[in-house]
Amino acid sequence: MALIDEVLPAWDVHEVHSVPVRARPERALAAVLAAPVAPDPVVRVLFRLRGLGGRGTIGGSLARIGLRELARSETEIVFGASGTPWRPGGGIHPLAEAGPGTVRIATNFHADGERLSTETRVAAVDDGARRAFARYWRVVGPFSALIRRRWLAAIARELR
Repeated sequence: MALIDEVLPAWDVHEVHSVPVRARPERALAAVLAAPVAPDPVVRVLFRLRGLGGRGTIGGSLARIGLRELARSETEIVFGASGTPWRPGGGIHPLAEAGPGTVRIATNFHADGERLSTETRVAAVDDGARRAFARYWRVVGPFSALIRRRWLAAIARELR
C-alpha cells in the first residue's frame, strides 16, 4: 500500500503525473527535494502570479507554504495540510486540524527505480468547501498540473 493511501485514502480531486527515470529511489527522492522550485521561466512566472516567489527548492517551498512531511519510506514521501487555498493566504494548517469549510491536501513523490511520480489528492470536509474548491480548481488545476509536469521533467534531466 502506498503511504499516500494511509494519509488520504479518499478524495474529491486528484491528479497524477510521472516520468521515466533510471535511478535508485533514494536518489530520485533526494533529487526531488533538492530541485529548484522554479526550474524554468514558465514555472517562475506561475509562482510569482500566485505570490509564492520562485526561489529555493521544492522541499523548502512545500514547507514554506505549509505542507508538512507526513510519511516517508525508501520509495515515497508524503506531504499534507488542510485549509482554504482558494482564499488569499490560504489559511494553511496541519492536516489533522481540518475543520468545517476546509479541504485536506496530500501530495506525494514516489520512485521505484524506473519511474518518478507525483500524486496530489484533495478531500473536502463538507459540501461548502467542496464547491469552493471546485471553483478554484477549475482555474488553478491546469497550472498546478503544468508545474508538476515541468518539475518532473527537470528532475528527470538532472538524474540522467
